Amino acid sequence: MQIGVLTSGGDSPGMNAALRAVVRSAIHKGHQVFGIRRGYVGLIEGGDLMVALQWSDVAGILQKGGTILGSARCQEFRQRPGRLKAAANMLACNLDRLVVIGGDGSLSGAQLLHEEWGGLLAELVESGQVTAELAARHPKLGVVGLPGSIDNDLPGIDVSIGSDTALHRIVEAVDRIFSTADSHQRIFIVEVMGRRCGYLALMSSLATGAEVAILPESPPGPGWENELCEKLACARSSGRKASIVLLAEGARDTQQNPITVSQVKSLLEERLHEEVRVTILGHVQRGGAPTAFDRNQSTILGAAAVDALEQVGDPVLIGLHGNRAVPRPLKDCLNRSLAIDQALAQGHEEQAVELRGPHFVKALQIRRNLGRILPGQSSDKPYRIAVMHAGAPAPGLNMAVRACVRLLVGQGHTVLGIRRGMKGLVEGDISELKWMDVSGWSSPGGAHLGTNRKVLTGHDLYAVARHLEHFQIQGLIIIGGMAAYETAETFRQQEAHYPSFSIPVICIPATIDNNLPGSDFAIGADTALNSIVSVVDRIKQSAVASRRCFVVEVMGRQCGYLALTSALATGAERVYLPEEGIEIERLLKDLRGFASGFQAGRRVGLAIRNECANPLYTTNFIASLFEEEGKDEFDVRQAILGHLQQGGDPTPFDRTLAVRLAAEACQKLLELCAEEQPQSLGVGLQGTWTSFTDLSELGHLLDPSRGRPKKQWWLPLRELMERLAHQE
Repeated sequence: MQIGVLTSGGDSPGMNAALRAVVRSAIHKGHQVFGIRRGYVGLIEGGDLMVALQWSDVAGILQKGGTILGSARCQEFRQRPGRLKAAANMLACNLDRLVVIGGDGSLSGAQLLHEEWGGLLAELVESGQVTAELAARHPKLGVVGLPGSIDNDLPGIDVSIGSDTALHRIVEAVDRIFSTADSHQRIFIVEVMGRRCGYLALMSSLATGAEVAILPESPPGPGWENELCEKLACARSSGRKASIVLLAEGARDTQQNPITVSQVKSLLEERLHEEVRVTILGHVQRGGAPTAFDRNQSTILGAAAVDALEQVGDPVLIGLHGNRAVPRPLKDCLNRSLAIDQALAQGHEEQAVELRGPHFVKALQIRRNLGRILPGQSSDKPYRIAVMHAGAPAPGLNMAVRACVRLLVGQGHTVLGIRRGMKGLVEGDISELKWMDVSGWSSPGGAHLGTNRKVLTGHDLYAVARHLEHFQIQGLIIIGGMAAYETAETFRQQEAHYPSFSIPVICIPATIDNNLPGSDFAIGADTALNSIVSVVDRIKQSAVASRRCFVVEVMGRQCGYLALTSALATGAERVYLPEEGIEIERLLKDLRGFASGFQAGRRVGLAIRNECANPLYTTNFIASLFEEEGKDEFDVRQAILGHLQQGGDPTPFDRTLAVRLAAEACQKLLELCAEEQPQSLGVGLQGTWTSFTDLSELGHLLDPSRGRPKKQWWLPLRELMERLAHQE
């Protein structure tokens, strides 16, 4: 195949990763790729703007923001004469396959070019610009679209390329703004991008705990000015020193009147007589290196695009659904996007929200529940629910506790916080958590409640039963790792001996190892992954200057998730996983591969090793072996990242995952309490949907010798990582 690839419209972080995957996957399959510079402008002008791309042309671009191909908005392509020129230039390069990375405008252009292809060929033949034989060799145009837009406004997919990075920029900015707002007791209005889509404003409000979020899909009605002022005044009187108002740039009221930052600033200053500051984040949301999620998402989608082009049919849009690349008819997605715009223009916001998809609907519902300033009305049948941690710390634990407290207290229930994990449960270190007790818990890492790896033993059970009875605990939420799941199993095994154990228990997965059954992702794993990727990016920069190979050790215990996904996100040449182990023959083969690469001109090499990949072939052993045998070609250094992977503020992904899983856990726990069903369940995200896993017999779900799930969805990424790292 001859494949053309272009990036068009507004740039988004991750476009380069997608380009790299398209080029290297195509070359691996024996195809040729032409990079089209400046989007559709390059198709129309042709010549030097359409260049054949080789393997090395896309080396070292994974971590780069923007797009090395360049992008532009092309008015000429909107007209048929412009598309005629584009078709002629494509035929000149024998191109009849096209990958377009961009937003809805760019993808609409690709759909139109596909529909007109036959007519354009006939016109070119009739005018003598191409021969009939050439046109006959390219009767159809294959088109694959990849969603490249920070706005995440394309329906039919979970998330678009660049939107996770944009959320990082927003959340980092709001965290910093809040610290100064809190110091001066100010109100800050922060405007974020998104055009007529409120995804960025919605998800960043969940991640930061902003008091107010004004979205196009949830416009305020008449009198919204009074409601806004009353809400912020109530927040101040309840003890909040600072308030954040997140405003989507396309926000309007129900009368279709635009709502601007200057308008809101003037309103609040006049009514509340307080200092109000405005921050318009602008294009800082687009720039910078892509996050680990955007790199890996783009890589998966780029490889899938090449596979899809091998069958020429109607154009498809390939996007992530859960953690898998799924093709959808491009025309259907574009029609749905148009329907959303029409619904918003006509004031049919509920229809627009439904068209955005179930993920958006659920997030908006949670936002409305968490957006209260004070608790709601008392429940007709209030319960006493305890919340605690178990296992090692993971970024996002505090956010999960905050969400549980706010959601349960908001419905009139009593929440008890168990401090110091299992030690606190055994010793009775338990106290009530009220609404304002968890204020400011959105952004910090660590665990304010405290945690440890202690598991319950025979001597502890009586003390636990006594404290459950004393504090009248009717349900338990445990946020943590394997220790949390083992505790939930213990409750079911011991309830016949200890009647107070007959309460429902819900576990929320939180561990950087991402080794828990029933969930594709655990809270904290994304933060750890981004910490690894950030450090490795710096390591690679230092290594380039001196022809050096680095062996990097990452955490994960007996699960290789962090090692493999960080290798994919950083372009590592080798990865060592506990699922595969290490053999000396493989190490010698890898050594020869590094040596030949440096002989061919490579300036940096990277191998990532899981901490438990092999008890004998340690990171130090591998580095020493490579150093001794490769000393004439390259230097070798090792880096053991250690506990920096467990620290830091949680990423937006981990914060919103914590909120989403906490909401599901609270709802399910209340149902079990009402039905008096003492079950032990683990809530998790599997694919696009949340689900619950029975933990009463945990051993059936795990590899007994390794303590990890029997099925791990990410393992097939191993082949993709190898394919893109090594040119055969």
